[in-house]
Amino acid sequence: MPTPPARPLPNPRTDSSTGLGLWATRAQFAALGLLAGAWGVHIPSVKQHYELGEALLSLLLLTAAAGALLALFTAGRIVARLGVRRTCMAAAAVMGTMLASVLWWPSLGWLLPAMWVFGAAMSVFDVAINTEGTALESLGGRAVMSHLHGMFSLGAMAGAALTGALLRAGVAATLQLAAVGAAVALLAAGAAHGMLASHPDGPDDAPQAHFAWPRGRLLVIGLMIFAGMSAEGVMYDWSVLYLKQEVGLTQDVAALGYAAFTGAMAAARFGGDALRTRFAERRLLRASAALAAVAMAVVLLSGHPGVAIAGYALIGAGLAPVVPILYNAATRVPGYSRAAAIAAVSSIGYAGFMIGPPLIGGIAHALSLTAAMGVVVVMAGLLAIGARRVG
Repeated sequence: MPTPPARPLPNPRTDSSTGLGLWATRAQFAALGLLAGAWGVHIPSVKQHYELGEALLSLLLLTAAAGALLALFTAGRIVARLGVRRTCMAAAAVMGTMLASVLWWPSLGWLLPAMWVFGAAMSVFDVAINTEGTALESLGGRAVMSHLHGMFSLGAMAGAALTGALLRAGVAATLQLAAVGAAVALLAAGAAHGMLASHPDGPDDAPQAHFAWPRGRLLVIGLMIFAGMSAEGVMYDWSVLYLKQEVGLTQDVAALGYAAFTGAMAAARFGGDALRTRFAERRLLRASAALAAVAMAVVLLSGHPGVAIAGYALIGAGLAPVVPILYNAATRVPGYSRAAAIAAVSSIGYAGFMIGPPLIGGIAHALSLTAAMGVVVVMAGLLAIGARRVG
């Protein structure tokens, strides 16, 4: 395990700005999680409102994925031109508006381009807040990314629990999504003022840091991240629908399963740094991926509501360490700067996060949703097998 970076000598102005920036960035990650949690719970609402089958729902998710992936090619330039603060405010306003209006479009033909914009805005926002997190690590001299991603999971759990409670209270889905969309836009706008005014230059800002073709071990790590984020994306977008459609739970109770998944993932991420200092990364990755694979298999084979909700929590805990471990492993591959390595593998991984859920829709249409959810077992199993490639 690499030696942690040394804590720099205190600088009142720097420590003050990084402290405020860390709290602001925590809020931004939580805001993105809140939006993702509300969206995950209400995917069945979209399916029902527009009378979509699995194939058309898959097309809808694929459209959002296309918007997100294409936005990655310009997200860096947008952040460089507008700055992180203004990028976060603008992207949050767009994605909040798209979430609020998702059930108001007159037809699927109107909804599809709106979902493209929705995915693109989420992608740009995600790049901006992760850029901020990297800058905070550089200035503060300590790792914070695992904790920040834990805030995302915590926000997703809160979003799922909140919308589930509102469903039980009989609040209309349109009002729920409008409220969450507005809350996310306002929270992001307020938190943006506490983010860093500018980011420090460093050795990772060399030209190669902007892009690198992954090959060799870096490509293997990127494909492992693809597998992990595919499984995670499937759980975010299809877990509630599975519990409602295949297990027979009402939507508000199914939301508890989503909250269990995201809550366990948040807890595991908050404790992830401690586990990584105690256990070898390859062993931790192998054990956690195997836990996710076995838990998902038990959920699918049992079909029992209680087993499903408990299994969702174990899946969340199992998938939680994947990204921090593999990102760290990517930075140890020789021949690449740290920034270039992370950019390369995160691009592959983000593609998995966005492509996995639409892929499930195609399999569900051809076979069944239960069979399609088996993709999580396969992806987690591949991660467990590939863990030996982590140095």
